[in-house]
Amino acid sequence: MSRLSDGPDAVPSPNIWQHPATYELENRGVDPERVIEAAMVSVADWAGRAVLDLGCGSGFHLPRWAETARSVVGVEPHPELVALARRRTRSLPHVRVLVGSAQAIPLPPASVDVVQARWAYFFGPGCEPGLEELHRVVRRGGAAFVIDNDYSRSTFGRWFRRGYPHLPSSREVEAFWSQQGWTRQPLDIRWSFDSREDFEAVVRIEYDAANADLILAEHDGTEVDYAVNLWWKRF
Repeated sequence: MSRLSDGPDAVPSPNIWQHPATYELENRGVDPERVIEAAMVSVADWAGRAVLDLGCGSGFHLPRWAETARSVVGVEPHPELVALARRRTRSLPHVRVLVGSAQAIPLPPASVDVVQARWAYFFGPGCEPGLEELHRVVRRGGAAFVIDNDYSRSTFGRWFRRGYPHLPSSREVEAFWSQQGWTRQPLDIRWSFDSREDFEAVVRIEYDAANADLILAEHDGTEVDYAVNLWWKRF
C-alpha cells in the first residue's frame, strides 16, 4: 500500500518502500479474481486510450494496462521503486515510468484518459492538491479511479481499524469523496496467498509487530475476506 504525500514530498511507506520483495507477494495475492479491474472496465475501459497509474510502486500493474492501452505512464515518488518499475516494463515501448507525486504529476494538461490510484491512500481531507492535479491532466471524457480500503466491514477492515486508529473514520472518508463529486462502488475481494509463510510475511509488513501477532494468532489459513471502495469520477 504505497502512499502519496499530501505535501511537497512523498511520505515514506513502511511496506513497499522498505520491503518491495514482500510487497510483490501482496500484489500477487490481492484480488485474484480481478473484481476491481472488472468494475473499472464497466465504468471506463482503457483499451486504446492513454492510462496513468498514479503511485505505481514497482510497476506491478503496468504490463496489465499495457496489454490494451495505447500508452501507459506510471508515476511514483520513490526512486528505487521507479527503477524497479522501469526494469519491469523495459520491453514495453509504450510504457513510461516517471518520478513524481499526486500533487505534482509530471504530465501536460489534458494528456490522459484513464487514471488509477490503487492503495495510494487518498484518505479524505488533505488530498485536494492531488485531486486538482487530476482535473489538470485528465482530458474531457476521461475518468479517474481511486481504490482504497473500506475499513467499515470485512475481516481485513477490522484489522485495519485496529492497526491504523489515527485515520479518519470510514464515514468521514465517504463524506469527503461524495462532496468532491466522486461515486462509490463497494467491492468484496480476497487477500489470498500460496502459503502460510507468504501470508505471515505480508501481514508483518502491513502492521506493527503487536498487531501482526494478534492477527496471526486469531486467523488461521492463507486468505481473508477484504472489502474495498472503488471511487470513480468522469471528467
